[in-house]
Amino acid sequence: MLTPGRLPALAGKIPTNTRALPGQSALRHDTDSSPEDTMVPLLLVLLLALLLFGAGFALKALWWVAIIVLVVWLLGFVARGTHSSGRRHRWYRW
Repeated sequence: MLTPGRLPALAGKIPTNTRALPGQSALRHDTDSSPEDTMVPLLLVLLLALLLFGAGFALKALWWVAIIVLVVWLLGFVARGTHSSGRRHRWYRW
């Protein structure tokens, strides 16, 4: 029997007469997600894409720099000067 101002003894407990499919919880979960919950993974994917794009661009630029340095080195190797005695310099210093 309820008295005014008192809650029943089962107040706040899980009701036993709920219908749930096997493997599902009888409790209702809050399925509404806030925009911040969906924005964080989106920003992380965007940041990863920017990092990979930047790394790819840097590696491509470094390949071009390496090719240019190789060409300059080969030109210097082929067109090196002569020694004071008329002989060609050796390409090593020792």
